[in-house]
Amino acid sequence: MEIVLSASSGVPLYEQIASQVRTAILTGQLPEGAPLVSLRQLARELQVSLITTTRAYNDLAAEGLIANVPGKGSYVLPIDRAATQAAARAAVRDQLSRTAATAHTAGLTLTDVRTLLEEVWNEHQRG
Repeated sequence: MEIVLSASSGVPLYEQIASQVRTAILTGQLPEGAPLVSLRQLARELQVSLITTTRAYNDLAAEGLIANVPGKGSYVLPIDRAATQAAARAAVRDQLSRTAATAHTAGLTLTDVRTLLEEVWNEHQRG
């Protein structure tokens, strides 16, 4: 699994790492029981601080997606699809709420926002 970071995205590096690992787990790219790259090795490969990779893995562990086993490494845990879907839905709703507030403040209409969402959705579908 390749992780690509963007220093100019405005998203903290640990969140970018966690997001990409989360996606790999939820899409099955990293199956249950799969070992993750060690914290130190990932920090070296991405040229980031060990604190950054530790934060990303700790966040994923707090979400119940991975287990960090001292001396053994980190592994993908079995996924509770219902709980994961509920958490994802809540996170998307929260993000949409902030987006709606920004759009409203900027004077955009619901039609404008739908059009933008469709554009972004299609960009992600194309990869």
